[in-house]
Amino acid sequence: MSASRLMPRPLAESTFLRVYVMLALALVLTFGLALVAFTLIDKVRREHYRELLAEAPMTLLTAELGVLPQESRQAWLDEQSRALGIQLELYEWGTYSLSYFERARLEAGRTLAYQEESQRWILYRRLPGEQWLLKAELTSMSERQLTGLAQNLGQWLSAVEGEQRRERLERLKNAAFTATLSEQVPEGLDPERVTRMQDSEVVVRLLPQRWAMSLFLRLPTPEGGIEWVQVGPLKPFEPMSLTLSLTLLVIMLAVLAGIIYMIVRGLEARVARLELAATRIAGGHLDTRVKVDSSDFLGRLGMAFNGMAAQVQALLQSQQDMIRGVSHELRTPVARIRFAVQMVEDMIDSPPVRRQLKGIDGDIEELDTLIDEILTYARLGGGQVQGMDLKSEEVDCRALAVRVIETLAPLHGRLSLELAPGPEIEVVAEPRYLQRALQNLVANACRHADSRVMISIKHSLRTVQLAVEDDGPGVPENDRLKVFKPFSRLDDSRTRRSGGYGLGLSIVQKIMHWHRGSVVIDDSPTLGGARFTLQLPQAALPATPAEETDFTPTRLV
Repeated sequence: MSASRLMPRPLAESTFLRVYVMLALALVLTFGLALVAFTLIDKVRREHYRELLAEAPMTLLTAELGVLPQESRQAWLDEQSRALGIQLELYEWGTYSLSYFERARLEAGRTLAYQEESQRWILYRRLPGEQWLLKAELTSMSERQLTGLAQNLGQWLSAVEGEQRRERLERLKNAAFTATLSEQVPEGLDPERVTRMQDSEVVVRLLPQRWAMSLFLRLPTPEGGIEWVQVGPLKPFEPMSLTLSLTLLVIMLAVLAGIIYMIVRGLEARVARLELAATRIAGGHLDTRVKVDSSDFLGRLGMAFNGMAAQVQALLQSQQDMIRGVSHELRTPVARIRFAVQMVEDMIDSPPVRRQLKGIDGDIEELDTLIDEILTYARLGGGQVQGMDLKSEEVDCRALAVRVIETLAPLHGRLSLELAPGPEIEVVAEPRYLQRALQNLVANACRHADSRVMISIKHSLRTVQLAVEDDGPGVPENDRLKVFKPFSRLDDSRTRRSGGYGLGLSIVQKIMHWHRGSVVIDDSPTLGGARFTLQLPQAALPATPAEETDFTPTRLV
């Protein structure tokens, strides 16, 4: 099991890359939707402005029409239509087709304004207190229509005096239409034009700097004085500027991008913690679990991950228990067979039989050694050394190599076991298992060497290297990973003729894994055979069993 298989970093990075691409596409789509939204908002603002602008003229027309008798209304509508250039029609309330919302707005005393595709304006307003509906159709608002409506306003105000005039003006005011009544001559009017003005005459004044216009008319008072009515300034509709729209869009997208970024960063952090837990499990910490505090998709992934980890741990534990159980159970029959062979050997003096018994005893010794190897491999299984009190300490590498040579040299008298010269080098490790790893490599080299085996010790800034070289046939490059698999034996010159069980190098790899080091194979530049190198961290202490089991579960929030 490896971390790359559980949570490959390129796969995780490509996943987040796809997420970021999707988020970028979402931002582009949001930008397009925002443009459509701003267009619709601008359209609604334009329609609202039209209603406000039409409110005062329609209020004025319905007020004038409402005081006329029924038989005089059509003639008044015809006269106003000719004078203003506006088609005015009167309909009975119940006979005209209107929607529910249109009726509700008209009943509330509001004016409806619509613009058809032909750019014609359609205006509706209900006569106050009556079941009649006034409809007005016009192509555009011209100066003729403005002055005509202003003259109607003057006539409508002239019919009353004093405070009643101001009350009528108040009925017409809204956000788009303002009218004021004053006894002072408005500023900005030509004095000569003022002296020539007659009652109810309308003066239009343009305000280019504000893109607006104002209308002025004078009304006589009962006391012989003059009052001035100012309508406006009437401002045209101002759509939302492109700069403001783009600024609002950028601000909105920036806020949205920030929110999305925070969400993705949170998800990425949670996935990173999940990856850390997977890496720890791949490193042999099978008791690692992910703490699940949410029920979203990452929480469900964490629960599935915990279930997978528990299943893997249970399978590996049962496998190791079975190996240890079988190995222990094999010791009893092997011991009985050895005892029986020794008894038969003591009872029989025939040389041929004794030679056969000696061969059987050698086979029993080989089987006993195999059981020891299996038990050692099982204890080192999963990257953890189980059932042993292991303590790391500083180890003299040269002294360790000398002990290994002294142990194996008597067993291989035909070979020359050498230690290359070099300085004294110390490394922090568990001495028994480090010696076991080096001894397995030297024993493996002795089985395949022709005449020489050499141990060399080197160190760099970060690692200490213990290399074992031989002058044998070497290991093919394609098979260099295969030799570390349990019970793996190659079908070439470095195989069955040399003996072995296929567990020695697997045990070496397990020990190096526990020490957070590694073992590598290459060609020997000195002897021409194979070179196995143990690489140990220079300063890092290997993990102890307490460190491996005392692990706070990674938190997914």
